[in-house]
Order: sequence, then C-alpha cells, then structure tokens
Amino acid sequence: MGSVRAVLIDIDGVLTVSWQPLPGTVEALREIRAAGLRVALVTNTTSRTRASIAHTLADAGFPVSADDILTAPAVTAAHLAEHFPGARCVLLNSGDIAEDLGGVTLVGEDEGGESAPDVVVVGGAGPEFGYAALDRAFGYLQRGARLVAMHRNLYWRTDRGLRLDTGAFLAGLEKAARVEAEITGKPSAAFFAAALAHVGVGADEAVMVGDDIESDVLAAQRAGVTGVLVRTGKYLPQTHRDASGTPDHVIDSFADLPALLRELRGSAQQQL
Repeated sequence: MGSVRAVLIDIDGVLTVSWQPLPGTVEALREIRAAGLRVALVTNTTSRTRASIAHTLADAGFPVSADDILTAPAVTAAHLAEHFPGARCVLLNSGDIAEDLGGVTLVGEDEGGESAPDVVVVGGAGPEFGYAALDRAFGYLQRGARLVAMHRNLYWRTDRGLRLDTGAFLAGLEKAARVEAEITGKPSAAFFAAALAHVGVGADEAVMVGDDIESDVLAAQRAGVTGVLVRTGKYLPQTHRDASGTPDHVIDSFADLPALLRELRGSAQQQL
C-alpha cells in the first residue's frame, strides 16, 4: 500500500455502542485528526440523518461534522437518481431519513392505488418490519417493482446485546419474490468508491476500520483498501474464524488505531 492519507471509519460498534463512546475512541480520533489524516465516517446506519449523527457524535466529544459522514441513505439517493430517475419509491425503514433522500420520490402506502411503486427501498430494521409491511413489499415485488436495499447486515450490537437487522428479513423477501436486491451501502463496491471520492484519495492510500469482518473489512479489501478489524461491537470470534477471507490487520479496539497507523506510515516511508 502507499502512505496512509485517509481513514474510513464505521461508527456503530467501532466508535460507539448505542451512541455512547467506547473507551479511548474520542481521544484516538482526535489524534488521527491532529496527524493530518483525512477522515470519513462510513456507516450503514439508517435510523438517523447525517446531521443528527454528527450532532450526537460532536456532543460526545468526537471532532466531526456532517460533512465527514457518508451514510447508506445518502449513497442510496445518488444510486436511485442515477439508475431510477423519477421512480416512485416505497421506503421500508425504521427512523426518519427523508432529509438524506433528497430528490427521491417517496410515496406512502395509500398513494400507490392499484399500480405498484417502481422501487421498494429497504433501509434498517425495527418495529416497522412487521408482517403487514413485509407482505405489502412482497406484493409490490410480485407486480414488478425493483428491490433496492441499503445493506444486508444480519444484526448490530446495542447496550442490550445483538439485535436483528435488515438482512434477516431481506433474504426472505428475495427468496419469496425470486428477485435479488441491489445493495447500495456496505459491502457494495459503489459505496467504497463513493467514500474514497469523498476523501479524495486512492484505494491504496486508505484504511477502513470496522467491526463487521465481511461488510466492513473484507469488502474494503476487495476494493483495494487496507482493512482493519476491531474486536468490539458485533465482533465475534466465530464469525472471524468462519469469514471468507483474512483481515489485513486486527486490533482490540479503535483506541489502538493511532499506533497501527504510525507503524503503517513508517513502513511506507522506509519503502520509498
């Protein structure tokens, strides 16, 4: 890899759990900023807007603004504008993210009439993912709607333990309707391309830090980005052992990242 110029960072399970900072993460991010590295917080979180996330993190002491954050909803909006311009979309999601879906035509359940929407957009799981909502989405897909999902995460960690996420329901929708969802957030290559463009560096100049070995770390490595797995958040030894590949680096927590970055940057300088 080249000299590290930017760090892509997952939020949930890496910097925070249930939006509370993990030990040492605020100080570590401040140190990374002070070193002059570019930073992007890249998250599949679909329950909050970029502005809301930035406000919560800043209140906790993290040196971030909304401009530092790239969310799956924001990338999804760009994907829909490019591939489905003018499409009528039904959103199945837990949380209000309309602000980050600028330009997307969202229709409510009572606005579809007898015609199906053009696209079913699936965000993050929550109470809204009940039988009635999933069955309506199934009906739309049977009638020709396309399926776009912001991610395939099976679960995430909260202060109450692991909780089911979208991927657990998405697999059933795909199999029942005999369709395959287009994924816009991590682990899609398009998401990492957008993140690299956001920080303005090449893949060999970036590091991705995440707690999801498949969607965060190995997906980044397939995009040419150095992957760093943290043993916090949703990390489980079994998923690490059973993963489809090997992370470039594994550290106990984000608090250990500054030391790793110093090592990587020193090695790159010695190779010049």
